[in-house]
Amino acid sequence: MSSGDLQLRKAEKSDADEIFGLAREFALTFRPERAAFDAAFPQLLENEDALLLVATVAGTVRGYLLGFTHLTLFANGRVAWVEEAIIENAYRRHGIGRMLLEEFETWARSRDAGYVALATRRAAEFYRALGYDVSATYYRKLLDVKK
Repeated sequence: MSSGDLQLRKAEKSDADEIFGLAREFALTFRPERAAFDAAFPQLLENEDALLLVATVAGTVRGYLLGFTHLTLFANGRVAWVEEAIIENAYRRHGIGRMLLEEFETWARSRDAGYVALATRRAAEFYRALGYDVSATYYRKLLDVKK
């Protein structure tokens, strides 16, 4: 893969099918449903506190990162959170994840976020190599959601 084939950009409506395919690969606990995805996707594209980045290779989406900034009381302002980040298996270890995360960090800085955080059980070495430290234990409780 040549670096000329790789492009990072904000996601667009036309990326929906390719991002949905990757989201299905990302999810371990949940099984993304197309109707829910189609309802959320345009809202995320319009949300000023959200950034949905895609990495394309030769015009095809091969990875994405979804993150947010939000206000806090304890951190004296905004912080940033990476909610989802995935690279298609065949395109891992080519620097795409690093580029997506660095672009998100730049965006978070531009919004005066004090830090970037994420929760993951995967790729610990990758995040450590980019300067991320283990900071907390992650707890979650699944809620019964009425549909």
